[in-house]
Amino acid sequence: MFGRLPLSEQLDGLRSALSQNETLTDVMTRAATLELPGWYVTAGCLFQTVWNVATGRPPANGIKDYDIFYFDDSNLSWEAEDAVIKAGKTVFADLPAVVEIRNEARVHLWYEQKFGVPCPPHVSTESAIDCFAATTCCLGVRPEPDGGWRVYAPHGLSDVFNLVVRPNPVVAPQEVYETKTARWKSEWPELTVLPWPN
Repeated sequence: MFGRLPLSEQLDGLRSALSQNETLTDVMTRAATLELPGWYVTAGCLFQTVWNVATGRPPANGIKDYDIFYFDDSNLSWEAEDAVIKAGKTVFADLPAVVEIRNEARVHLWYEQKFGVPCPPHVSTESAIDCFAATTCCLGVRPEPDGGWRVYAPHGLSDVFNLVVRPNPVVAPQEVYETKTARWKSEWPELTVLPWPN
C-alpha cells in the first residue's frame, strides 16, 4: 500500500484516492471560486476518503461533512465570517453534502467555551490544521491555478494510508480524541487507534 512508498508516490496516491470522491472534488473546485485567503479543504473528508478507497468502500462512505478552513485576521467579527458562510451556502447549495466554512483566525474567540480548554490564536490556516486532535487529521488540500494540488501534511501521509490514528495532544482535550476515534472505529473497524498518552 501507499504508506510504505516514497513521498512523491504517496502524493500521487493521495490525489488518485481523493479524485474518486466526486463530491470532494466538486467541493474543491467550487471552493476555489470563493477566493478565500489561505484556504484548504481539510480533515475528515480527506482521510476518510482514503480509508474508504483503501478498504473497498464507496469513496464518500461515512463522511459527515466537508470542512473548508481559511484565515482572515483583517476582520475578526462574526458578521464577516457569517458573510463568507452565506456566500458558501449559495456556492454549495445543490451539493448532496454539508459544507462547513470556518475562519481559523477567529477560533481562539470561541474554542474554550466549546471545548473547555483555551486555544492560542492561530497565525495561519496551517497552524490551525496543526492542532487537530489526531495527527492523521492534520491534512489540507486545495487545487492550484496551474492544475496541481497544494497539500499540507505536517505529519506525512503514511498513517493515513496505513489506517493508523495517532493522538496529537497539542490543544484538543483527550475526550475530543476519544469521541471522534470511537465513531471512526465503528465506521472503519480496520483502523488502528493509538491511545492518548498519559
